[in-house]
Amino acid sequence: MSGISPLRVWWAQREPAAGAAVMATGIVSVALHLAGAEILSRVMLVLACAAWIGLAADFVARLALDRRRWVTEARTPGALTAVAATTVLGTRFSLLGRQTLAEALLALSTVLWPPLLVLVVRHWKERMPGAVFLGCVATQGLTVLGAVLAAALTTAWLAHLSLVLFWLGLAFYGLAVPRFDWRQVAEGPGDQWIAGGALAISALAGAKLLAADSARLYLWNDDDRGVLRTVTVALLVLDLAWCVVLLAAEVARPRLRYDVRRWATVFPLGMTATATLSVAAAVGIPWLSRPGRVLVWVALLAWLAVAAGAAGVARPALRKAL
Repeated sequence: MSGISPLRVWWAQREPAAGAAVMATGIVSVALHLAGAEILSRVMLVLACAAWIGLAADFVARLALDRRRWVTEARTPGALTAVAATTVLGTRFSLLGRQTLAEALLALSTVLWPPLLVLVVRHWKERMPGAVFLGCVATQGLTVLGAVLAAALTTAWLAHLSLVLFWLGLAFYGLAVPRFDWRQVAEGPGDQWIAGGALAISALAGAKLLAADSARLYLWNDDDRGVLRTVTVALLVLDLAWCVVLLAAEVARPRLRYDVRRWATVFPLGMTATATLSVAAAVGIPWLSRPGRVLVWVALLAWLAVAAGAAGVARPALRKAL
């Protein structure tokens, strides 16, 4: 039994932002599904589920046994990864046709979203890292899952509620911008990429809202559809511009050492790939599919690189545990 203690110590020291690993793995699974790589997609889904279960168990254990630490961590932006990760998994399960499970995950993320968002936003301050944009990401995660379920279940009210969340998510992005420390673009350890990832998930949300419409639902009139289409395309363009800026900053000032916040780099890459493919289909721009497919494999390579770094950090603790 004594050999287990190093593993427990290592696990106890993880940061709340570790939830970004689930977000990254889940969205890469979605991207691979859209690219037609179904076997790889399901492997990534299994990994994401295993990580989510571990983090969920730890979340409940800390809430029950270490309330002070739970509250302290819930005030940090990284706490919102719990909401975002749950919505990403729900979206992937909905694409698999597991609508009941997706609905359960939507209900869980909806319950978690208000208290965590309030705690985090109340403790915003000046010059914050890229995690400040997680308020937008978590909100748009609900939008994406709600829109996907609305289409699958032919439920108009869920699509309309998701549209409200879509605009609310954009409002959170606007509120986060003046609090973002712009020096993070050149100095950040990885989570600066969420500045672009939040735009990517917003573009994906817009695409899913457009795709949810049908003759049976008739969600949007021509004007509504036109505005939503324009905003969705603009968000994708802004996201791609952010990716160019952030990539240039990485090349100019490489940060190759592993940091848990590097999962927050993989997530925007996977989300950008997913958004590009989804916008191409929803808006009718077929040529976008080609760069979208390329981005899927870029995101997978980034996932493998960060996973290798995480394994290297965890290896000493695992060896002691064994």
